Amino acid sequence: MTSAANASNTLDAQHQASSAHSHAVIDKSGSALKLYLVTDRVMCQKLGLIETVCEAIDGGVSFVQLRDKQADDEQLYQMACELKEAIAGRVPLVINDKVRIAKKANLDGAHIGQGDLNVTEARQILGPDAWLGLSINTLSQLQYAHNHHLDQLDYFGLGPVFATDTKPNHARPLGISGLDDLAQASLLPTVAIGGIHLDNARGVYKTHCDGIAVVSAICASDEPKLAAQNLLQQHFLAQ
Repeated sequence: MTSAANASNTLDAQHQASSAHSHAVIDKSGSALKLYLVTDRVMCQKLGLIETVCEAIDGGVSFVQLRDKQADDEQLYQMACELKEAIAGRVPLVINDKVRIAKKANLDGAHIGQGDLNVTEARQILGPDAWLGLSINTLSQLQYAHNHHLDQLDYFGLGPVFATDTKPNHARPLGISGLDDLAQASLLPTVAIGGIHLDNARGVYKTHCDGIAVVSAICASDEPKLAAQNLLQQHFLAQ
């Protein structure tokens, strides 16, 4: 057996052994989305992915999405297992797009985009209790989700709010007004994403969104815990 296979088998055993006690307590209210971290492995290079995420959780991050478009499925699975073990159920951990990896690694769920796996199929794979979020950019997308998938989804990711380099070829930015219109129309909890950082977070928190999702504002910080605390301070100031 190769060393890679041995490593994979070890990870399988570790995540299966911990599955009974390492799931986050299921709280699917909007408060779970208050400060939502989307990971970027390259931006996390200074401290490493695991340490960056754990420090951010110490600073108040309430939800984590593992996102890595460059990693292959085996790499993603290994990252998912390692991150799950490190987080140890303190906050929900979902994965971007890769629903089957979420199921295999026993994560708390997944987040999918408009061009990813069908919502119904994703829910069937994940099971009834897992988190499932969907990206929304337009009112027509929101209305379609309401009409066809409302009972299968837990929240909507609304954006991009502002232009961002983190996700190339993104849809037209909503702006604060467009974001608030979608948030008010939503029948599910919502989290805003796209170009959000410390300087504009308060304005986003003033909308009807339940929370903000950030990438570089935490991942690119030398002090992820402090970065998270500063972002949450904007939530307090927005009230």
